[in-house]
Amino acid sequence: MNFVFAPHPVPALPVLGTEQRFPVRRVFCVGRNYADHAREMGALDQAEGREPPFFFTKPADAVVAGGGELRVKYPPQTSNLHHEVEMVVALGAGGENVSVEAAKSLIFGYAVGLDLTRRDMQAKAKEKSHPWDMSKGFDQSAVAGEICPVSVSGNPEAGRIWLKVNGQLRQEGDLSAMMWKVADIIANLSTLVRLEAGDLIYTGTPAGVGAIVQGDLLEAGVDGVGTLRARIV
Repeated sequence: MNFVFAPHPVPALPVLGTEQRFPVRRVFCVGRNYADHAREMGALDQAEGREPPFFFTKPADAVVAGGGELRVKYPPQTSNLHHEVEMVVALGAGGENVSVEAAKSLIFGYAVGLDLTRRDMQAKAKEKSHPWDMSKGFDQSAVAGEICPVSVSGNPEAGRIWLKVNGQLRQEGDLSAMMWKVADIIANLSTLVRLEAGDLIYTGTPAGVGAIVQGDLLEAGVDGVGTLRARIV
């Protein structure tokens, strides 16, 4: 095929214990999937289960991934960048209108992720009923560690999820507190779009989100899945 210019590299995550890379197709995120986080964001109807979580997206090339200490650039046009630790689901197969029972068969593995948010920009967008795209989908806004294959991790439904900033614990919760479980998330999302191998799903964050600045070291983990380290530069 004769392209006008060379295609951009495919974003990819390393796979734990192998030389393989997981190519990223799309990045989906679940909003307010932990009741305590919904409360801290003022979304009481969601926290009490009267509204389902919702989805937003990030560009595939917003992904920063790997082992060791990742370097993540502090974005422009914000003075209130927030961290959100999440478990990430990596799909190895796809489909549409997938049943809850079949959903887990699509999963290749799991990773620890950070959903970064320009919170001040998001607040202004909410006030004006504008889209969130630039507050959520900016460059390097989706951080991820190595993918732990489901053959190693199983399908974790409980376990500690946590984040430290400069050694101080900021976020701590349990996967069992997710209002929508992983299979339900996949099934519901597949009614909105056709899912494919290479899709990532960030599954929501517990309470304790807060601001980070240049120089901060973020350490995060999910029991049975892995850890990640990221330096804000």
